[in-house]
Amino acid sequence: MADRARRWLLVMAGLLALAPVFPSMAQEKLKVVATTGMIADAARQVGGDLVDVQGLMGPGVDPHSYRQTRTDILAMTKADLVLWHGLYLEAQMEDFMKTLSSRRRVVAVADDLPHDLLLSHDQYKSRYDPHVWMDPELWSRVVAVVRDSLIEARPEGEAQFRANAEKHLQDIAALSDYSKEVLASVPAESRILVTAHDAFKYFGRAYGYDVLGIQGISTQSEAGLSRIAELVDVLVKRKIRAVFVESSVSDRNVRALVEGAASKGWKVEVGGQLFSDALGPGCTYEGTYIGMIDHNVTTITRALGGHAAGFGEPEVLVACS
Repeated sequence: MADRARRWLLVMAGLLALAPVFPSMAQEKLKVVATTGMIADAARQVGGDLVDVQGLMGPGVDPHSYRQTRTDILAMTKADLVLWHGLYLEAQMEDFMKTLSSRRRVVAVADDLPHDLLLSHDQYKSRYDPHVWMDPELWSRVVAVVRDSLIEARPEGEAQFRANAEKHLQDIAALSDYSKEVLASVPAESRILVTAHDAFKYFGRAYGYDVLGIQGISTQSEAGLSRIAELVDVLVKRKIRAVFVESSVSDRNVRALVEGAASKGWKVEVGGQLFSDALGPGCTYEGTYIGMIDHNVTTITRALGGHAAGFGEPEVLVACS
């Protein structure tokens, strides 16, 4: 009986010695909280089944004016990794993020982009235009930061994170090639993009389009009557046939442009809705970064007289919540 008890104690001792190994064998998913839908999508595509990603800002949400809720604060304080954009995009959350970074792993994924690749902010001399996702090649650099942040937070997942990131970056590169091809089919004189706010400057630089926003880079800037009148004159003079509304900005000012042009005898149509500061609805292709850019590029191309069949729907992880 004593020998049997001794053997049992030895077995228990062995199990206790192995106990630290068990969590890594059946480890819980890395809990990631991301502010914008674009960042959340990058984390999902790279993290795959090793991560549980919660995005704070859903479809149609404007990050420029967003303030963290109590539920957001609770989620971020419990997360293993918090990813936010930076570059003054989430202006109302900056102080909270700086405080949180002293206690949790927090990464501003766009803050360290080379400044020579960034465009200046129209209101703040010391800041830059944050809408870098509008250029897929520039966004690829952010995806790499997300990848490295996941690796740092969960080193044992490095091989899978790198493999997933490589596939996603290949899809983004193919999307960039598609965008260049179809946007070039628009007649040169029609390559003018008029939208609700100035979120498409990186798009314009990447593809050779003039971009005119009714409001400035931040949706918090006001669009006065003089700005509306100025853009109406541009529409008539340059014979622009289409303007675009945005999913996260009121269409009131865009409708005013259409009415203003009509009063001067020029017909302007709304060419479609673009996704600027937020992805499309959850559980849809447009609710991914690839789908968002594909939708925008295809919509702009067709409305301005070009030819676009659509990039298609590559195998991307679609989040449903």
